[in-house]
Amino acid sequence: MAGRIARNDIDEVRSRVNIADVVGDHVTLKSAGVGSLKGLCPFHDERSPSFHVRPQVGRYHCFGCGEDGDVFEFIIKMDHTTFQEAVERMAAKIGFTLHYEEGDGPRTDYNQRARLIAANEAALEFYQSQLTSAAAEPARRFLGERGFDPAAAQHFGVGFAPQSYDATREHLRSRGFSMDEILAAGLAGQGDRSPYDRFRGRLVWPIRDVTGATIGFGARRLLDDDKGPKYLNTPETPIYHKSQVLYGLDLARKDIAKGKQVVIVEGYTDVMACHLAGVTTAVATCGTSFGVDHIKVLRPMLGDSANAHLSQLGDIVFTFDPDEAGQRAAARAFAEESRFASQTYVAVAPGGLDPCDLRLARGDAAVERLIESKRPMFEFIIRRRLAAHDIETAEGRVSGLRDAAPVVAGIRDRTLASAYVRETAKWLGVDIPEVRRAVDAARQRSGATQSDRTHSSVPVGQAGPGGELVAPPEEPVAGIRLLPNDPITRMERDAVMAMVQQPVHVGVPLLGLAAGATFSAPMLSVVRDAVVANLDSIGAANWLDRLLQDVPAPFRGLVQELALAPIPARTDEDLALYARSIVVALVERDLLARKASLLGQLQRADPYEQADRRSEIQRQLVDIDAQRMRLRADAEAAAQG
Repeated sequence: MAGRIARNDIDEVRSRVNIADVVGDHVTLKSAGVGSLKGLCPFHDERSPSFHVRPQVGRYHCFGCGEDGDVFEFIIKMDHTTFQEAVERMAAKIGFTLHYEEGDGPRTDYNQRARLIAANEAALEFYQSQLTSAAAEPARRFLGERGFDPAAAQHFGVGFAPQSYDATREHLRSRGFSMDEILAAGLAGQGDRSPYDRFRGRLVWPIRDVTGATIGFGARRLLDDDKGPKYLNTPETPIYHKSQVLYGLDLARKDIAKGKQVVIVEGYTDVMACHLAGVTTAVATCGTSFGVDHIKVLRPMLGDSANAHLSQLGDIVFTFDPDEAGQRAAARAFAEESRFASQTYVAVAPGGLDPCDLRLARGDAAVERLIESKRPMFEFIIRRRLAAHDIETAEGRVSGLRDAAPVVAGIRDRTLASAYVRETAKWLGVDIPEVRRAVDAARQRSGATQSDRTHSSVPVGQAGPGGELVAPPEEPVAGIRLLPNDPITRMERDAVMAMVQQPVHVGVPLLGLAAGATFSAPMLSVVRDAVVANLDSIGAANWLDRLLQDVPAPFRGLVQELALAPIPARTDEDLALYARSIVVALVERDLLARKASLLGQLQRADPYEQADRRSEIQRQLVDIDAQRMRLRADAEAAAQG
């Protein structure tokens, strides 16, 4: 198998991609000076823009929340992809062929993936065009009866697969796709004699990954003579794995990450109904039950980490039909509940209505109320188990307690478990100690631990779950906002900013003079030292990376901020002039300080006993005046072009 992407290829893709174009798909950017753009941060709520992008540097930085990175890191954080997926996605965008290391050879499935996605996109375009055909009247009627107008169909990409064995594949072949590619994408099946269209006479929903690429389809039976299953999905393909995909995630991911909530529904029309009703965090599984791989997909969006504070964790809301199939789905979801650090809930609509039927019968507000009326998963499961017994009798209460005790025993948060001991006692009408004994016995039988739930709030500096020490939050030791707000420090900050951003305009000689300058803010001198240490790399593509490598880790955030902060210049000429002039001001200030110090020494020197010392001081004073004159002459020459 192929291994990692070659480092040179990663650097080449990074250099070719304009980060402003990628960020611009998510953020409205406006000019913030020469070479700098700004907009509202996509990673936190803000009213005034503090999110800056420097296309020439290839990085972004938010001065509000501190998020920082290059184009790959932006894609990873926005689209919740892996690093390799981010690089491959950008390579495909610019038509660059990647090479892979530490494997059996070049990766061949990368180009295959691009081709299969292209085939699915072409099929989607074909299906959508067929929805307005005369043959698609049953599909339009199906949508209309469920409250979905043409605008809704277009928003969700719904289409119609013609009742034909070859219409789709012939269309794809006319678009340049081979029969092998059409089969590999799952758009056709291989019959005894010839291939045939997989989806025929059905309403079709595109299933997309988190980046919005169409990787498969779900299709609903419409015609009476269709003897196939009610819902038919794309089979397992190199790009479609049903246990890892969630329908609607491409539309919901931003709101999931923003609101830290995801609503798991059971069907495509339920997702549509929820989104149209304002519940834009709804997604659905595709022909399989909710499982471990789905959790892995959702966890980064929810911030679902054992290290996250309880107040930062999200909500997972499951909606289930009240019928037996829905109850089984609830039980399966509960089996996976322990894999989340976030809080899990259940929402069941009154009257046995799913979200689509609920919206149709009672309107959008009813769907929103359904989600708002969610109940904790533990309460739902315990009550469900108790409902299976006649708790009006002593025998029923005993059997109900035995059935519910393992659920309470499985709650890892000790405080929450104690609360459910009390609630279970109340629901059963028995004493609390009796429930506690049953729960303890269930723990002993299952070997369950009594450790706190991994996301329980633990005071800083105390032992957390498993005995690890919970470290206090790391405070930044260097950052622009931590600098004093006085004229001298602001001038020093702007000078170092010019050194970091425009070293070519400042020039090696001037940077060399700045090497000896003193700073009232020591953290700025650390960055200046890194600049001087890399004078031989001025103009290199990895200039900023070199600076970041040379400063101690606590100062890297300051370097990133200085590299992305806007410089007050409107044109390239203004930028070059400003960069030199602000560093000249820093050097001249330092020369003046040295001159004042030498004049003081000259006054204190004995004119008779320290003649040699006085001569040396006078020589240094002449040298300083000469440097100042050269600085001013150079500055005037630069200003005149």
